[in-house]
Amino acid sequence: MDFNVKKLASDAGVFFSRAMQFTEEKLGQAEKTELDAHFENLLARADSTKNWTEKILRQTEVLLQPNPSARVEEFLYEKLDRKVPSRVTNGELLAQYMTEAANDFGPGTPYGKTLIKVGETQRRLGAAERDFIHSASINFLTPLRNFLEGDWRTISKERRILQNRRLDLDACKARLKKAKAAEAKAAAVPDFQETRPRNYVLSASASALWSDEVEKAEHELRLTQTEFDRQAEVTRLLLEGISSTHVNHLRCLHEFVESQTNYYAQCYQYMLDLQKQLGSSKGEIALPSSALLSCGRFSGTFVGNAESTSPPPAATSPPAVAAATLPAVPTIPVVPTIVGVPNTVAESVLNPNEVKPPASGTRKARVLYDYEAADSTELALLADEMITVYSLPGMDPDWLIGERGNQKGKVPVTYLELLS
Repeated sequence: MDFNVKKLASDAGVFFSRAMQFTEEKLGQAEKTELDAHFENLLARADSTKNWTEKILRQTEVLLQPNPSARVEEFLYEKLDRKVPSRVTNGELLAQYMTEAANDFGPGTPYGKTLIKVGETQRRLGAAERDFIHSASINFLTPLRNFLEGDWRTISKERRILQNRRLDLDACKARLKKAKAAEAKAAAVPDFQETRPRNYVLSASASALWSDEVEKAEHELRLTQTEFDRQAEVTRLLLEGISSTHVNHLRCLHEFVESQTNYYAQCYQYMLDLQKQLGSSKGEIALPSSALLSCGRFSGTFVGNAESTSPPPAATSPPAVAAATLPAVPTIPVVPTIVGVPNTVAESVLNPNEVKPPASGTRKARVLYDYEAADSTELALLADEMITVYSLPGMDPDWLIGERGNQKGKVPVTYLELLS
């Protein structure tokens, strides 16, 4: 190989000079050129942007893909510049298992029908999750990565160059200071009481040499000062571009929130549709006669339904407590209810056309969520409206009778906030 010895020696000398200057600064033996306050603020802002962008990026990746092995696999495919293979989401895998189970148990059985319905909803949820991950990756993760791998690398490179220029500048300042001190010392010699002419000649030559050294150091200082100022201006412009980066990341953040909102809205709508499907199938499960006979040995009320679904969270009053605190009509006998077996007495009592409110003790309730009536015995609800509610013996404790003007019907307790 062809080595340039002079360039190699020059680079080694520059590196040694910078190392000495950096070491002396750390030991407090050399002065350091300080940047102005605005420049320091730009540096701190850039470092903060880089650190928080890294943290947000990593945590968003964890949110979108909780499996660390899958994240490592995607990272390797990305570094190898290969397309990441399509991966089945957890919802889609659950849907597949439910469908296969329904086919095994019999798609015509009540359990098989329900498995198919729930499996189809899980498949739709999995597809919505896939779309959300894809949208978030393109609109949010990719811009963050581009900043860290593009703009920030450029800023870091220019900052390193600026650091080297500053070390060269401070080394030139130290060299000039030493040369001036040596020149002043040489100018103070010879001692005029000295009688030997040789000392006068040596002293004059030393003074001239140090004068040349001072001029050389001043010239190098001017050059290094110019290079430092030019590099500082380049770095300053890049650092001021962080404001544009914030604007771009703000836009990407809005797009991420919009994608997440659409995803959760889809999931909520899918679950509402599933709830209506399962709610409309109440009472369709018929138990065999042996199960009916065995159920007769139990006293009290056996509450539940195999296909009942729970309404949205944040119900303020437990169903059992709400039913216990509301007045009841004492003329209707309590008949035990069995899962999947209609209670004829309770059903006849809960016919809206025949229900009469108690003379006193009814309560007001505020509706928490919209509710669409599944049949004519139920009362449709609108969020934040006020209705009158009361309980009747024989009713499922998860339900109450609600009245709004001339309309009445069954309403779910978990959709209400009972008021005193």
